[in-house]
Amino acid sequence: MSESTDVRLRIEAILADHPVVLFMKGTREAPSCGFSAATVGALNDLLENYHTVNVLADEAIRQGIKEFGNWPTIPQLYVKGELVGGADIVRSMVTSGEMHGLLGVPAPDRTPPDISISDTAAQQIRAALADAQGMGLFLAIDARFHPQFQLREIDGTEIRAQANGIEVLFDPASAKRARGAHIGWAETAQGEGLSIDLPAAPPRVRDIDVHRLKQMLDEGTITVIDVRSAAERELAPFAGAEVLDAASHERLTGLPKDSALAFLCHHGNSSRTAAEHFRERGFRVVHNVEGGIDAWSREIDSDVPRY
Repeated sequence: MSESTDVRLRIEAILADHPVVLFMKGTREAPSCGFSAATVGALNDLLENYHTVNVLADEAIRQGIKEFGNWPTIPQLYVKGELVGGADIVRSMVTSGEMHGLLGVPAPDRTPPDISISDTAAQQIRAALADAQGMGLFLAIDARFHPQFQLREIDGTEIRAQANGIEVLFDPASAKRARGAHIGWAETAQGEGLSIDLPAAPPRVRDIDVHRLKQMLDEGTITVIDVRSAAERELAPFAGAEVLDAASHERLTGLPKDSALAFLCHHGNSSRTAAEHFRERGFRVVHNVEGGIDAWSREIDSDVPRY
């Protein structure tokens, strides 16, 4: 069997095993290029579970997937074995709602958000648009509620909001996150530019020390989610904690969004990433345990082994 035939069979097997596959640079949790990050962000707004392939970890797949679909760039999205396209096509299909139908998820809410724009910001925007014929002001807001203003061509699928004589364009997910937004003009030590306040953003992840954690556990007002490996949990168990893994992810993300959650790891580093992941999915009372299981062992329960 030739190498090219072997790679094709591997790709066909991946597509047969997973209804939605994104061939990308990096991983879903850590994309390695802007186009992959944008595509992941768009898919994350629609699906909890889909399969990704990091082409940077497999040179044969990286080259083979380009030949397989006769598509020269990465990322590439496949749905039910068929090539959909790359980052720009995915973005356009999500904005228009076509991607929702393809994936079998509910059509997007296309209600324009209520926004406000200060006089100074409106004046600056008009000046910028004066030299950008055919371009529109887009506001993209990702799952972490990080806003990004962009000037780009209008294709007619956008959600449009008006304020102070200015039209701002959105994709459906960004429009939802922009509800109540105020766009202003800020001057800082780093310079001046547009600023934005997003009332719809969930509260930031809060640090919680082990003494407060114990108090809330005794009161029964918080759920601990342990993100450590099985080997670490066996070495130093945390009684009563939920385990975060591939099998439990869907159930845990389905908890009520006002559930108080505390994420636990060895020292409090990797747990923060997991906590941010749940915040992105709408949880509003999210904590990261400072010092992790090591602090719990030192300050609360010395019977828990340190490692």
